[in-house]
Amino acid sequence: MIPVCEPLLAGKELEYVSDCLKTNWISSVGKYVVEFEQKFAEYCNCKYGISTTSGTTALHLAVAALGIGKGDEVIVPAFTMVAPLFAVVYTSAEPVLVDAEPETWTIDVTKIEEKITPRTKAIMPVHIYGHPCDMEPIMDLAGKYKLYIIEDDAEAHGAEYKGRRVGSFGHVNCFSFYGNKIITTGEGGMVVTNDSKIAKKARTLKDMAFSSERRFLHADLGFNYRMTNIQAAIGLAQLEKIDELIERRRAHAHLYHELLKNIEGIRLPIEKEWARNVYWMYSILIEGEFGIGRDELMAKLLEKGIETRTTFIPMNKQPIFHKMGLFREDKCPIAEELSRKGLYLPSGSGLSDEQIKNICDTIKGLSVGK
Repeated sequence: MIPVCEPLLAGKELEYVSDCLKTNWISSVGKYVVEFEQKFAEYCNCKYGISTTSGTTALHLAVAALGIGKGDEVIVPAFTMVAPLFAVVYTSAEPVLVDAEPETWTIDVTKIEEKITPRTKAIMPVHIYGHPCDMEPIMDLAGKYKLYIIEDDAEAHGAEYKGRRVGSFGHVNCFSFYGNKIITTGEGGMVVTNDSKIAKKARTLKDMAFSSERRFLHADLGFNYRMTNIQAAIGLAQLEKIDELIERRRAHAHLYHELLKNIEGIRLPIEKEWARNVYWMYSILIEGEFGIGRDELMAKLLEKGIETRTTFIPMNKQPIFHKMGLFREDKCPIAEELSRKGLYLPSGSGLSDEQIKNICDTIKGLSVGK
């Protein structure tokens, strides 16, 4: 079986984790937590890093640290994994949907302004499958309307917008280190920011909001979102290899491009001239000309030992939000099309060229048009 994505642990992960075990520093205090936070923030050209238990908790922590809550609105993309919207709802704020842009699949920046109201407090762009959002228009709108930008970078470690790394554009920026991400801690996340007040608030809230004056005194509703020293040890080892891991992802994408580009009925991912796509997941759309549908293709690939995944189900189609009275009337045609037609192919950094050629040969063999 060729898995859709698995981590590549080819650095000092074992050495660093062994050090944690030998020294008994296995919980949320230890040198690896401190060093991982510092070095990852530096990688993002930010001053402060606050590690968390997941990308979802990083997003929740970011929204909470900004003081966003009941009565507030946050603009979010319709085409995304559900975590950004959950993070907004956790604070009792209301997410407001914007459809996807048809080329990059990220939030359509031309449709954001019409969704801004006096209740809007933030825009939450999500970089999709490794391709960055068009950030300049988002930053212009945020400045015009005095809004926060909460950048969701979970799928885009090391991606660039006009030569600048993502994770440095928002007032607060959030990463995931789940096992399938470009670098991983197994489970884990990070908030990065250049704002000292936001950093201090986030660091306090993630540690149960203990008072700085007295340990068991609490003035805020805090969370236990602490990353362990063991997780941070893995993350630090991964961070030391991040450039190599990204280049492997990009090389795999280029090989996929070459082998799939002439197959009728397959729409390939793009890289805009202003972007550096890190191809977290190599995602394609299956059009009618291919001859069989997306779901049938996925089933046949699985029979051949090739694991795939569908693209995201749009947020306006999620039952949980309908139960909450949200998005029942929202129409997001681009996101809905991407969900109907899209799948992603095996994308882990450890893939071999032979595996990619096997995948592409199998897909070509299943195409009616060939």
